[in-house]
Amino acid sequence: MPRLTVDDLKKIKEDYKASLTLREGGYRAKVTIHMGTCGIAAGARKVMEALLDEMTKNNVKDVIVTTSGCAGLCSKEPMATVEVINEAPVKYVYLNEDKIKRIFKEHVIGGKPVEDLALVVGSETAY
Repeated sequence: MPRLTVDDLKKIKEDYKASLTLREGGYRAKVTIHMGTCGIAAGARKVMEALLDEMTKNNVKDVIVTTSGCAGLCSKEPMATVEVINEAPVKYVYLNEDKIKRIFKEHVIGGKPVEDLALVVGSETAY
């Protein structure tokens, strides 16, 4: 296993602070782009780039963007999950650049989930 560098430790710290800040109310939303090999093959990188471009254009600083591995629904990739403070998470499927821009404007900025692009609303439970 390779050794951790100072940059690796800074990245771990930033990721931890970002997730903690979301829970504590410093950020109002988190968007997770699912980037397992299936997601990447289906175009998740372009979806991520489009989202980051929209955030830059709109000067949005109170939204966290993260990545995850495969969500287990490979045939529905590219996928993203939007979590807004005090709201149930929404998982979106079959995304492209235009769809993520719409999700960003309507859900992340506007607060209204885009129902026609959503697969499910809510969290999985383990009980």
